[in-house]
Amino acid sequence: MATVHRTTMTPTKLELLTGWLPKQSWYAGDAGTPELVKAGGFRLDDPQGAVGIEFMVVVDAKGEEPVAYLVPMSYRGAPLEDVAAEALIGTSEHGVLGTRWIYDGVHDPVVTAQLRALLSGEAIPQHQSRSGTVDPTVTVRGTGPGEGLDVRVHHVPRPVETASKSSGHLVAGWTWPDGTAATGVFATVGPR
Repeated sequence: MATVHRTTMTPTKLELLTGWLPKQSWYAGDAGTPELVKAGGFRLDDPQGAVGIEFMVVVDAKGEEPVAYLVPMSYRGAPLEDVAAEALIGTSEHGVLGTRWIYDGVHDPVVTAQLRALLSGEAIPQHQSRSGTVDPTVTVRGTGPGEGLDVRVHHVPRPVETASKSSGHLVAGWTWPDGTAATGVFATVGPR
């Protein structure tokens, strides 16, 4: 099980995401700087214990209506080779582990492998901020990945009703800035 350290990160994850998020094709906000708040998420364990894996939900509260974004992230102790430069969210100084290279998890092979394992029932979602604690609010519905199926991460979580056509889907929740709980589809499995 991964250890969640109670320490500082400079810059913080939210600071890094504030600059990175508006550059993504799936960003729904305007061209200005988003007002991000952490709203939820969960972690997965790397079987080798080398890569931190977090699926973070942030809410941009800047517009008329807040928008939730799912950002899978990997935390590494060294740069990830053979990955496009735009996959790097940024680097941060971790108070315990030193420099961390933080990547968009959809481009990190460890993150994608563990997401497939979760959707296949072979990995267990962990609480976002407590070490060694299973997160029972994260559920997999339907059939997990198999031969000829593709996993799609939904950076803007979809309503649960839209996932009924996929072979399987990952459902989890977050909290809006007004305190209202929400649930959505974070990833689906379907034909390539």
